[in-house]
Amino acid sequence: MGENKQRMLAGDWYLPDDPELADDTRRRVELCAEYNAAAGAAPEERHRILERLLGSVGKGVRIRPPFQCDFGYRISIGAGTFINFGAVFLDCGPISIGADVQIGPNVQLLTPVHELDAERRRAGWERALPVTVGDNVWLGGGVIVCPGVTIGENTVVGAGAVVTKDLPAGVLAVGNPARVIRELEPRSGEPDDRPADGRPAVG
Repeated sequence: MGENKQRMLAGDWYLPDDPELADDTRRRVELCAEYNAAAGAAPEERHRILERLLGSVGKGVRIRPPFQCDFGYRISIGAGTFINFGAVFLDCGPISIGADVQIGPNVQLLTPVHELDAERRRAGWERALPVTVGDNVWLGGGVIVCPGVTIGENTVVGAGAVVTKDLPAGVLAVGNPARVIRELEPRSGEPDDRPADGRPAVG
């Protein structure tokens, strides 16, 4: 394994313009294209493609194409998770998604961090910080999760929110930057579909 890939995997600063990483990118391009072209294929066939593309994928995971990522092998997805159209997961760093997660359309999970120093940024230096999404999280349409963020289990993030800092378990967060507006209490019986703040929380 070359130096830049080693540095990327370790979370250190690295140069992405690297032949070894370019080979990994070509692999991802081919597998993403195969998956996105297989929208009408049987679920078992689509799952087999995901098993080749991703680091790990649980039983019953559904991803509606188109789906794009950087490498694929740094993404793990727990059983029963649903990911809607247009997801973009930039997995230079690890992306860990728990079980039974609901992800709305056009959600972005982003791990790359670029240099603030203009000269080093121009030279191409970057690093990546992991993104972690806990079990039973619901991310609304258009949510952006920034590098290094962890979202606790059972949390709901409203449509269009930009998550720049960790969110605890069991809360509703909305806005840009996302802020917690209330805790979510466990309920039994009929589901609570009332808007939390005068509008649907997610999409």
